[in-house]
Formats: sequence, structure tokens, C-alpha cells
Amino acid sequence: MSEAPRRILVVANETVAGRPLIDAVKRHAEQSHAENRAFQVTVVAPQNVPRHGSIIDDVSVLAAAENRLKLTIAALREVGIEARGEIADEDPYGATMDAIAEFGADEIIISTHPQTRSGWLRRDLVDRVRDDSGVPVEHIVVDLDADRAEATRTLVVANQTVGGEPLIGLLKGKNAESRHRFIVIVPKSDNEDDSASERLAHVLQRLEDEGLMAIGQVTEADPFTAIQNALRFYAVDEIVISTFPSTRSGWLRSDLINRVRQTTGKDVQHVVVNPQEAREGATA
Repeated sequence: MSEAPRRILVVANETVAGRPLIDAVKRHAEQSHAENRAFQVTVVAPQNVPRHGSIIDDVSVLAAAENRLKLTIAALREVGIEARGEIADEDPYGATMDAIAEFGADEIIISTHPQTRSGWLRRDLVDRVRDDSGVPVEHIVVDLDADRAEATRTLVVANQTVGGEPLIGLLKGKNAESRHRFIVIVPKSDNEDDSASERLAHVLQRLEDEGLMAIGQVTEADPFTAIQNALRFYAVDEIVISTFPSTRSGWLRSDLINRVRQTTGKDVQHVVVNPQEAREGATA
């Protein structure tokens, strides 16, 4: 393989782990192999800003973009493709042109929602990049609703109960029935130190050890706003909310479960973890 590697630039945001996109990258990689030519894949994930919440948390926006990128890198690795990733600014055109200048590109793959849902297509992103870069651009449409057959995407919401065995057991059972991808968010209490991050890291390691695909982030304290923003950050099919029993749970006193059901239209499951189970889960 004496030729320079074929440089494949992938630009995607909410659709990053969609099966049509993964298949398209795989097809380009197979073409390079057939030509006995090396290839490099760079995935650029522009950040997106949530619609909910009076204050936009830049840390949460960045963490969500990093998590979406992790899902894509993992999905590509599953089909035998190693890729590098880059988080970019919100503007997809600027992010793409900057990536071309930094990494180079022989081919560009831009992944979007269908026309009716895609802000990128309304801004004519594909044609603008094609015209201004002079690089061949392939446009991949990912319908995340149709892509659900690949894996069920479950948003898991918990704080102090995040490592409790009732919750872990439920997630393991779901994955045993069918393939799942779990997004774990931990709304951090206002007076909390780094313990929320520690609980999240611990449970993500436990899930990985069990063979489950999971990503996660610590979010703003209000769980309702955290869930609404997570739905903007990630494609989600269902929601699991874990709390203490009603006598101990501020989330239940604020009627969180019913509010989320009414506003999201998602299937919402409620898991109760008692304090002893939460303590044991934290050290499991």
C-alpha cells in the first residue's frame, strides 16, 4: 500500500451512530481494501445546544457531544473500523470546512435526519460543502425511528440510586432480551461534590463489565430539565427513572414520573431502590 491513505471525513451530530451511516463508512473502507489502499476515518461531531433550561450548560453540551462521538467510534469498531473523533463548534458548515483544513479529506460523508427534521438540510449544508470544498460529498439520511431495530436506546436517570441492584438488574434483563444502548444521566444535587461523577464512573464500569454498551454524564440538578435536554442531546426510545421509595424521594414528591410521561410521549419505567441497595451498589 504505497499510495497515501484515503481520507474519509464523517460529519454527523444526532445521527452519528445510525446504522446507515456505519454501513456507508464500512462500504468506503471495503472499497479501499479492494484497491489495496490504506484509509483513515475521522468523525466530526458538531455540538448542539439544548432548547430547554434557562441557562445553557456548556459542560453538558460538550459532554453530550463527546458521548455521541463515543457511540460512533464504538459502532465503527464493531465492524472492524478504527476511527478518530473530533468535537466541533455548533455550526456544521464551519466545523466541516475546519476539519477539511486540519485533517484533509478525499471523501466526505454527511449524515442528517430526513428532510422534514433536518436543520442542516434546511441550511443547504450538503451542497454548500460540496461546492466550496471541491471534495466528493455523500449524503446519508438516517431515520432514527426506522433505525430502532439496530438497538433500543434507553435513557437511564438516577442519582444516589444509580448503582442499586434493582436498576442494574433491570438493565441487564433488557439487554438479555434484545440489544440496547444505555445513556445514563446523573442529575447532580446542588450541594454535591464529586460524588455524582464517582457514582457515574462506577456504574458505567459495572455495565461495561457486564457486556452492556453504556455512556453517561453528570447533568444539572433539576431532573426534569436534565431529561428534556437529554432528549435533545440523544436519540432515545424509552426512559428508565430510578428513585428512592416515596418517603425518601424528592423526585417522586415533585411528580417527576408522570410529568416526564406526559411531556415526552416515551415509555417511562420507574425503578425503586432502597437506601441499603444504593449503598451496596456503590461498592459492588
